[in-house]
Amino acid sequence: MKERDRVTDIRGILAIKLRNLGDVLIAVPALRAIRESHPEASLSVLVAKGTEEMVEGLPWIDEVLTVSRPRGKHGFWGNLGREIGFAREIRRLRFDMVVDFTSGDRSAIYGLLSGARTRIGRELWGKGKGFRGKARLYTHLAPPPNHSIHAVENDLDLVRRFGMDTSDTRLEFAVPPEAEENALRFLASQGVRAGDPFLHAHPTSRWLFKCWKDEAMAETLDRAADELGLRVVMTSGPEAREVEKARAILGLMKSRPATFLGETSLKELAAVTRRAVAFLGVDSAPMHIAAAVGTPVVALFGPSGEHNWRPWGANHRVVALSMECRPCGKDGCDGSKVSRCLMELPPADVLAGLQSVLKSTRIAEPV
Repeated sequence: MKERDRVTDIRGILAIKLRNLGDVLIAVPALRAIRESHPEASLSVLVAKGTEEMVEGLPWIDEVLTVSRPRGKHGFWGNLGREIGFAREIRRLRFDMVVDFTSGDRSAIYGLLSGARTRIGRELWGKGKGFRGKARLYTHLAPPPNHSIHAVENDLDLVRRFGMDTSDTRLEFAVPPEAEENALRFLASQGVRAGDPFLHAHPTSRWLFKCWKDEAMAETLDRAADELGLRVVMTSGPEAREVEKARAILGLMKSRPATFLGETSLKELAAVTRRAVAFLGVDSAPMHIAAAVGTPVVALFGPSGEHNWRPWGANHRVVALSMECRPCGKDGCDGSKVSRCLMELPPADVLAGLQSVLKSTRIAEPV
């Protein structure tokens, strides 16, 4: 089929994004484009189990489906029986169109086995891009993604090529009332009252090579408390090494932040973030969540590229060093799991970024 052929006469749509948390959230503008272009069709979204909170609760998505990640070293093919059983369940839902934002082997096969007459994906070239002939599983193919633009724009580009578009390209994250209530209770338990200005700091990532050095983060958070008059609320992911890193930072600080280390769901984390005057963190899913709920973000970037992954929207600041070797996309320098481009980032630059977003929103001024 020609790239620009418009897809019509669609009643049931399955969008697939089998990636990590932030990747799923970043797909929201493209999912909205599908919805607005096919308002009468049902829209289901298939994501990896554990990432469903990124899109659950959005009123214009009819159903969120999840599938477990492949178990064991054999991946998809080693779990073929279980995978076929899941594909049969998809087929029973009788989708007319599949939009595959993943373009992986697994998602391409799900699309084919769904029985949908229209299957949209990207053609990926080169070693490691899938099995031979995978492109034939799609009826509509777009070129490979453009790595010089933001990931949001790449997902939008995929659907725009087939006549689906939206003028509303913002991220969106649904926070249910119970998450709001829990967040208020968490904050109150640590002396943060409703309306108190606070900085939400999430200094960790499941990939520690994306994290700043502990001493620099501790100094910056202390200065945010002392010089900007902000209470700090620190969170972390639930993995033990993330909690350990957050505790190491706390141990270096002079001030005493409110802490919820690995204790919140993603919905509760969003409810905390949306009450903050600003968010400070690294390239991570919580960074994207903060942008989605409208909180000004100061994001620290090292080996990953801000041109692809910066917080989406206005009034955010990226703080990064200008180095010939970055962004490299590697897990640390020379396999060390430590990124020099982050280790050498000075606290003064980060504090200046924080002051900039506070000034532009006129929420707070240095004291």
